[in-house]
Amino acid sequence: MKILFVYYVPSGGVETLNRQRSSALKKININCHFLYYRKQRDLVNDHHAPTFITDDDNEIKTILRNGDYSAIIIVSDYKSLLRFRNLGYKGKLILEIQGYGPKDIARSELQKAIPYVMNYGNGLLNPKTPHIEKIFDEFYPSFPKFSFNNCFDSSHFSYRKVSVHDHPIVAWIGRIEDNKNWREFLHIGHQLINLYNPNLKLYMFEDPTLSTPQERVAFQQLIHQLNLQQSLTIHSNVPHDKMAEYFSVIGESGGFLCSTSKVEGAPYALLEAISCRCPVLTTDSDGVRSSIIHNDTGLYYTLGNISEAVKEAEKLMKNQKLREAIRTNALLHLKENFSPERYCNQFSEMLRSLNVK
Repeated sequence: MKILFVYYVPSGGVETLNRQRSSALKKININCHFLYYRKQRDLVNDHHAPTFITDDDNEIKTILRNGDYSAIIIVSDYKSLLRFRNLGYKGKLILEIQGYGPKDIARSELQKAIPYVMNYGNGLLNPKTPHIEKIFDEFYPSFPKFSFNNCFDSSHFSYRKVSVHDHPIVAWIGRIEDNKNWREFLHIGHQLINLYNPNLKLYMFEDPTLSTPQERVAFQQLIHQLNLQQSLTIHSNVPHDKMAEYFSVIGESGGFLCSTSKVEGAPYALLEAISCRCPVLTTDSDGVRSSIIHNDTGLYYTLGNISEAVKEAEKLMKNQKLREAIRTNALLHLKENFSPERYCNQFSEMLRSLNVK
């Protein structure tokens, strides 16, 4: 069986998910192909599967004809449900929502999606994101809906033995845009350096092609305003395999991954950090609830509350008993609830219920 997954660009969490599920589903004889409309950087991580990059209708029509796909899963781009029907595809079309950013935008987009989903789609999928599930139930009460965790192979992307740094590293991953809330991270880092440890280092991992010039200027201005130039290192477009080493270094340094997002679907960065024994401090950005349980698999702080974030960060760095318990519990939680085997079972059940042959 062949399945085509469609998304805008080979970047971010969806690209990570695609590579993870390609590897997992291959073991149950489901071969994944991938179509991205465009790429905004030269680096495209190896999917170990056919990967197309085009937004041309004629080229897509050829891909569909040659692929003979049993089903197509389109991530976010609900208008493509109509587009793919017009290009002649007659199989099952599933719209997958991995996150739309702010909740009001998610609600607005999924309301606009109603005629496309109802007229041209066959199913809806999301990774157990509470606010998306709620919107699905409101707008699509009787439509086929599926909700299960994304998969993560913790044996492939995992802790590496690394040299220990003599200063803690606090890391952030995301796009330099409002929903990822980079401003809050810089303020938290600034407070930690001034109140906790002047030698603390900040790492920010980002893709500079996914931000606006205005946001980039504001970003640089705040770095200078907070005088963080000597403490902050910006890592751009790090190859995915290299990130396991970085997460391991951060965890062993006594630091942590700090997620400041306002709203998330199912962030992969947290799972990757957990797999490398790097603890997580995060906002309750909704989609993180399946992976982070407070004081068990990670710590939460209230969005916008810098002093609370600093307090929780200090607890995570100073309380070694709590820190080690979180690192251990989080990894066990990941292996049990996000395993490729569980994903394959749930994915197969979804296809069966939609009568995909």
